[in-house]
Amino acid sequence: MATKETKAVKKTNERYTETVGRRKSAVARVRLTPAEKNSFFVNKKELQKYFSTEVMRTTAREALIAANHPGTFAVTAEVRGGGMNAQATAVRHGVTRALVTIDPELRKKLKKMGFIKRDPRAKERKKFGLKKARRAAQWSKR
Repeated sequence: MATKETKAVKKTNERYTETVGRRKSAVARVRLTPAEKNSFFVNKKELQKYFSTEVMRTTAREALIAANHPGTFAVTAEVRGGGMNAQATAVRHGVTRALVTIDPELRKKLKKMGFIKRDPRAKERKKFGLKKARRAAQWSKR
């Protein structure tokens, strides 16, 4: 039986902390490295170039802003699958897990904001005989 600690991939050494964040079918591998100044890269592109809208950029950075941690970090994320919004949320989830690994005191604050829990909502599969997952064909009297 796997414990919660082994379920979430958490790799920590002297140089960086690596965690995995998920949302829908998007998976983000996030590395937090202590640095002299803050930087944020997603799939080897700067955050501003990868996420087109300010809402998605804010979502990705939300955990760092909310944590208000005194340290500065270089964040590197590799994201695959899902749409852009799900990817931004997956990055946030990964950053949150990494911050909690670095400083367990932040857990309570980030949990209250809902960043620690993986959002389980995903698209329901289509069933045979139906047009969509639950939508039946329109009934016709004649």
